[in-house]
Amino acid sequence: MTQRRDPAAESLSRLLGGRRAAVDATVGPMVFGAAYFATGKSIGWACVAAVVASLLIAAWRLSRGDKPRAVLLGLLGVVVGALIALYTGQPENFFAIRLATNAASALAWAVSIVVRWPLLGVIVGTVLGQKGSWRHDPELLRAYSRGSWVWVMQYVVRVAVWVPLWWAGQVGALSVSTIVLTWPLVAACLAVSWWVIQKTLPDGHPGIRHPRVVESSAGPFVTNT
Repeated sequence: MTQRRDPAAESLSRLLGGRRAAVDATVGPMVFGAAYFATGKSIGWACVAAVVASLLIAAWRLSRGDKPRAVLLGLLGVVVGALIALYTGQPENFFAIRLATNAASALAWAVSIVVRWPLLGVIVGTVLGQKGSWRHDPELLRAYSRGSWVWVMQYVVRVAVWVPLWWAGQVGALSVSTIVLTWPLVAACLAVSWWVIQKTLPDGHPGIRHPRVVESSAGPFVTNT
């Protein structure tokens, strides 16, 4: 009997919880930009406001039982951005760490696809406790590779928008664009990459929770790609 997937029963958003983390990530930049202009373009007060706001968000998330690592990484990004801005005396450099991490992420995701370890598969496989078994399903490997390109483009879009704004010192535009290009873009990326995975997997494939491992005379876990 052909085993059919239930598209409504699964989604990357439910598995990865990306939207919530993305919303939290906008708080620091939003507060920094608002405080910078509200205090007469004071870098010091803007940095203090951003760090305090991020500390409050981190404390709230930890009190709700969220993973400390994810919460602290978000806080660390704001603290490092504030330190760079204070050290250089350039408010736009508060956003430099985000620009750098997005450029590095675009490169890392692209390389992962080329070496046939697409990061989307690595992340989802880890969440599902599959280790590397998904790589031994040629159809699932292909789906994760195509879905990962959507994530590459997410980072490329941010870098393409932020670089000219950062270069021009547009603090207000950087704050607003960070909000626009964080949680709405992450939500779109999750939805589109999930759609790509669903379209790539052939009819009858049991879905991402059940990799179909291809075996050969050489032993199990050998792909035919």
